[in-house]
Amino acid sequence: MWLRTGCDITFDVSIATPFILMLRPRSGTQQWVARESYTFKPSVLAVEYTDNYGNLCQRLVAPPGEFSIRTSADILTADTISVQPGAPFEDVQNLPDSVLTYLLPSRYCESDRFIDLGQEIVAGLAPGYDQVAAITSWIREHIRFNSDANQYQLSAVEVNQQREGVCRDLAHLGIALCRGLCIPARMVVGYLHELVPMDFHAWFEAYVGGRWYTFDATQPYPKGGRVTVAYGRDAADVAIFNQFGPALPPREMSVRVEMLATAPD
Repeated sequence: MWLRTGCDITFDVSIATPFILMLRPRSGTQQWVARESYTFKPSVLAVEYTDNYGNLCQRLVAPPGEFSIRTSADILTADTISVQPGAPFEDVQNLPDSVLTYLLPSRYCESDRFIDLGQEIVAGLAPGYDQVAAITSWIREHIRFNSDANQYQLSAVEVNQQREGVCRDLAHLGIALCRGLCIPARMVVGYLHELVPMDFHAWFEAYVGGRWYTFDATQPYPKGGRVTVAYGRDAADVAIFNQFGPALPPREMSVRVEMLATAPD
């Protein structure tokens, strides 16, 4: 399916403020970026680099006053996601080097605190995909998805205590539970077609059966129409913007995802 994604973000900047942005999707095995626009108002010089996870990042200094960012992209992506019940657990000694970092505890995913709970949730299941599916179902049943929940980033431990959170928080808990079972898991941030309410979205992927599979406890069934912007260990690695100065939230922010009837010209 062809999707047109985009966002508009406006800041009121009091002093010249350095930013690192992570707003550009990249082409890969699961998506193809056919067209893209990315504008700043006022226009400023931006320098792009690729971080340790392959994400496209932009460095700039926003001048004082109103500063706006507008993005738009036409992307070909799958209208379904792959599911593979029975996909086997990958022994740690056989994992690719690039996957090993996603086994370790991280700032928001204290996986060493979830070994016992993880084993309880997956008792009797074959190691691998079926365990991750059980974790996702358990989160959906026991943790309330609340898009209006506290917007401060919560760790997996805090989410499990509060029993509610936004999509990012539920992903943190899923990642921590998987890593506690020695299943590599990573955070994904991007767009989801027909998400309600529309916003940037977060989910997680787990590495089983020799590849990454998508899991999303906020959705009642495996849902396609996803556009990935960034991967990382947790939310600290995939922030759509970091500002280094007065910590003011955006004055306005809107996110758009629409399906195109045909491929773009």
